[in-house]
Amino acid sequence: MTLTTSSTANTPQAAANSSAQALPLLGEKALQFPLAEALPPLGQALNVAPGIGWIRMPLPFALDHINLWLLEDEESTPTGVRKGWTVVDCGVTNSNTQEAWEQVLAGPMKGLPILKVVVTHMHPDHMGMAHWLCAKFKAPLYMSATEYHTALLASSGTSNFGGVSTQAFFAAHGWNNPDDQAQIKSRVSYYANMVPSVPSTYHRLMEGSRIEIGGRSWQCISGFGHSPEHMALYCKSAKVLISGDMVLPKISTNVSVYAQEPEANSLALFMNSLKKFDVLPSDTLVLPSHGRPFQGLHTRTAQLLQHHEERLSEVLVACAEKPSSAHDMLKVIFKRPLDFHQTTFAIGESVAHLHLLWLDGKMVRTKDEHGVWRFKSLASPA
Repeated sequence: MTLTTSSTANTPQAAANSSAQALPLLGEKALQFPLAEALPPLGQALNVAPGIGWIRMPLPFALDHINLWLLEDEESTPTGVRKGWTVVDCGVTNSNTQEAWEQVLAGPMKGLPILKVVVTHMHPDHMGMAHWLCAKFKAPLYMSATEYHTALLASSGTSNFGGVSTQAFFAAHGWNNPDDQAQIKSRVSYYANMVPSVPSTYHRLMEGSRIEIGGRSWQCISGFGHSPEHMALYCKSAKVLISGDMVLPKISTNVSVYAQEPEANSLALFMNSLKKFDVLPSDTLVLPSHGRPFQGLHTRTAQLLQHHEERLSEVLVACAEKPSSAHDMLKVIFKRPLDFHQTTFAIGESVAHLHLLWLDGKMVRTKDEHGVWRFKSLASPA
């Protein structure tokens, strides 16, 4: 769930960090883009490395695309070797995405089947079409256990994107406009509309586990804070990282606290997860879910960490003046007005910043007479 630094984004994958500004290290200018401005046309693929194709699927939001990855693969059968593809991430479920997939199947996939479906995490633009692809090709699904079960719950109606529990959670953090509250309460099918079904079985990915694809070994690197148990994939022999939403070249990943885990320390989890990438080579080719493939992984993670440190400092100063709610902090963390949809994700990110400071002993948290959580900075951390 991310929000562009320069435009409105209307998806849970693109929804809440409009605060990202031009950081030291010059943002994108400090990164290298080996393919320059090249983008794969809809329904086509662009080779980014031997055996790895880049496809882009449309999204019905201001952030209008998601990057998906085709990896050449093969499997042994009683009659010989069967060639095909592993696909990483799937796009949302709608007619436009299915039509684009049909073009890919007929074009760059050369009529070969999908042998594995890998999903980095459960958000709709990654998970949506997994059920269709798995069923069409009788292909197994690979993802982490936490992401799989969260997707299963969300597709059946229990999600963090709306409903009574989400409405109460937002109210407890100061978002009390009656019209907005009614809209949040009624927003119960948001996830299920884009992920109507989840495959009935899956293969579990875990931190440090490996998945063999086309004679190459891909190591799983877990990430937390953006989603429950995100899995990035790193191939040492190719020096390629499929980063999912954990590391993006231009936009800042949304990191939120949700109603189902109301006292989570999501931002601390996310920042610690970014440090896992420090051990990878500096010239790693990063394949992100949004934006262009790039090199400069360590530079980008440093930018993201600095970005959050700056927001934390601003929040700490703002809450030194008076006890404040997460809703109060929206104008501090986010540097432009937010529409309703963006606010549903921005407030979760505001809570995440406050929780890191509170749980680190730099703030106290109290509930006021209206039942709203308010945070006050401490002159001397406890």
